[in-house]
Amino acid sequence: MSQAALDRLKQSFGAAVVESHNQHGDETATVQAEELVELMSFLRDDELTRFEMLSDLTGVDYLGKREPRFEVVYHLYSLSLNHRLRVKVQVEEEAPALPSVMQVWRSAYWMEREAYDLYGIKFEGHPDLRRVLLYEQFEGHPLRKDYDMEKRQPLIPPREGKQHL
Repeated sequence: MSQAALDRLKQSFGAAVVESHNQHGDETATVQAEELVELMSFLRDDELTRFEMLSDLTGVDYLGKREPRFEVVYHLYSLSLNHRLRVKVQVEEEAPALPSVMQVWRSAYWMEREAYDLYGIKFEGHPDLRRVLLYEQFEGHPLRKDYDMEKRQPLIPPREGKQHL
């Protein structure tokens, strides 16, 4: 069933689908960033795809393995048709950014903030793009492969009203 969704995507967006495969039953499409929001809206609304749910969004760092360095991976699920599709978008290392898909799936709100926090990938159009897991003074993005694990982070004062044990 997911193969039909992948075929429908390729038929409708042609050149915007850079690459696709069906390895081990996991239908995957790599798409151009410029078409991302329109493409995702299509996948949600089309009668043959109906991906009502963005179940996951994450970043990947391919430091030293390939260019572009980063990739954002979206995992879509159709509740009504019971099929899945993985959509990947490659992101350049210099000023990594993609358009936000929050207007398509509101669940992207937290997922995009997490990818920003941990990988430093910005989502243009996100209404509140700030750190979600780490404190604002934290320097760097800890899931990047070049992040220095020995780095000392700035200390921040404890919150008022909190008791230390």
